[in-house]
Amino acid sequence: MLDIALKISLALILMAILLNAFRLTIGPSLPDRVLALDTMYVNSIALIVLMGLWLNTKLYFEAALLIAMLGFISTVAICKYILRGDIIE
Repeated sequence: MLDIALKISLALILMAILLNAFRLTIGPSLPDRVLALDTMYVNSIALIVLMGLWLNTKLYFEAALLIAMLGFISTVAICKYILRGDIIE
């Protein structure tokens, strides 16, 4: 049962990442693209965690944690750049 649920979840997360990539390339404005990129990294974290569950290794969970930290910092930096024009004051 868990194997079927993992495969369905992986397929749905991959579809969500593809839709995020579409919004990232077609997005009508810059905030839409930033939001698509933010959502894409959250979906990639979910994908990595699901792969860790499927392969039963702890290494994927550490990678997901690193991606979460880098994604948060990059989202803050991009938003700061959009609002102020520079990242470091």
